[in-house]
Amino acid sequence: MHRRSILWGTLSAIGAAFAASRANATAEAPQQKLKVAYHLDDLDKVGFVIGNIQNHLDGVGGPGNVTIALVVHGQALKAFHSAAANPDLSKHVGQFTRDGIELAACGNTMKSQNIGLKDLLPGFVAAERGGVVRLAALQSQGYLYLRP
Repeated sequence: MHRRSILWGTLSAIGAAFAASRANATAEAPQQKLKVAYHLDDLDKVGFVIGNIQNHLDGVGGPGNVTIALVVHGQALKAFHSAAANPDLSKHVGQFTRDGIELAACGNTMKSQNIGLKDLLPGFVAAERGGVVRLAALQSQGYLYLRP
C-alpha cells in the first residue's frame, strides 16, 4: 500500500510539473496576428461586408490586432465609385484606409467599367493582374479567406 502512495505521489508531481511547464510555454508564446482577406463581388452585399469588417475590427480590439485586406471586383466595385458612393460607405472606407486596411480594386473590372483609381474612393490600390489573382496571392501569404 505504501508503494502505491509513493507511486501516485510521484506521478502526480510529474503531472503537475508538466502542466505548469505547458502553461508557462503557452503564456510566453506570442499570439500570432491574424491576416484576413475579404472577397467582395456582389453589389447587394457591399453594406453587409463593410459591416463585417467593422465588426471584425471591433471584435479583436482594433486594427492593431489584425491585418485585413478587402478585394473588390465585379458589380460590387460600382458602389466604390466616388461619384456614386453613399456618405456612410465613404466614411467607412476613409476609416479603413487610416486603419491600414488594404483596399484592392480588380484591374480587370476597372477596365470593363472604364474607370481608374482616381474614379474610386480614396485609399484604393489597383490589383493590376485581377482581383482573384490578388486573393490567391494573399492566401499564399497566409491570409484567411472570407467571402461573406
